[in-house]
Amino acid sequence: MSEGIHGPIVACVPNFSEGVDEACVRAIVSAMRVEGVRLLDWSMDSDHNRSVVTIAGAPALVLESAIRGVGKASELIDLTRQTGVHPRIGAADVIPFVPVSKVSLDQCALLARQAGAEIWRRFGIPVYFYEAAAARPDRANLEDVRRGQFEKLREIARRETSRRPDIGGPALHATAGACAVGARKFLVAYNIYFDSTDVSLVRAIAKELRASSGGLHGVKALGVLAHGRAQLTMNVTDLKTTPVSKVYAQVCRLAAKHKADPVEAEIIGLLPQIAYEQDSEWMRLLDGFDPETKVLERRLDAPLAWPEDQ
Repeated sequence: MSEGIHGPIVACVPNFSEGVDEACVRAIVSAMRVEGVRLLDWSMDSDHNRSVVTIAGAPALVLESAIRGVGKASELIDLTRQTGVHPRIGAADVIPFVPVSKVSLDQCALLARQAGAEIWRRFGIPVYFYEAAAARPDRANLEDVRRGQFEKLREIARRETSRRPDIGGPALHATAGACAVGARKFLVAYNIYFDSTDVSLVRAIAKELRASSGGLHGVKALGVLAHGRAQLTMNVTDLKTTPVSKVYAQVCRLAAKHKADPVEAEIIGLLPQIAYEQDSEWMRLLDGFDPETKVLERRLDAPLAWPEDQ
């Protein structure tokens, strides 16, 4: 798989707390350019005020690329002036390492630990480890790490030992907050829009759908207003147990109870091959989905050009 990359391949999917200022996001992505690292995708969401970047390559090179992105984000993003509907604790909010080929999840967890130490050493940004890289069981779930978001966490972390960062701190960086660094398997970031502005509708569906409320295993869900419509925003984290087709079917059942219909959907970032269900009902709802550019394993052989910092 993937011409020109020999040996282990790791992906990293940094999420940055800026989705409006394209020049800012372009500068961050440009700063991540490292010889041998492939840029697979980058996208911005103005309503969530968030951008997502996907890179892949040899572990050491991807590590350096991700760290550079954190540094540039800390220069350009001031969380005391930033707002958005998506939960966040940092300018570079989450940095997950994902095994692609010839590398294990445990090895990615070690990579995450190295990244965290280097982020603190270079930039003075404290780090929380999550999922497979978690240093404590109560930090395995990202939502627990981000509880209270930047505004509350910066106060709580000073007072409560249990909420202090794993590396650095106890105070958060004044403007860049903290960074959650982790290791995880592939997930699908999946949004469904409804022909409605009723946020209570999608919040009710999200509550019944997400695993933490007794819904589907491996599903995280929130209901928000995005692009002027009610949006169900989800992460599907266990694709073998809970494929996206199963999630979509359950969303349709729950929506029917509320006399609502999904009208459009989107994938944020890339879709792993394991999740690609050609001609499925849920994929027909995707707007302009092109497997050659949106399936990660295919994108490896046709990466994007790195943007220039303008």
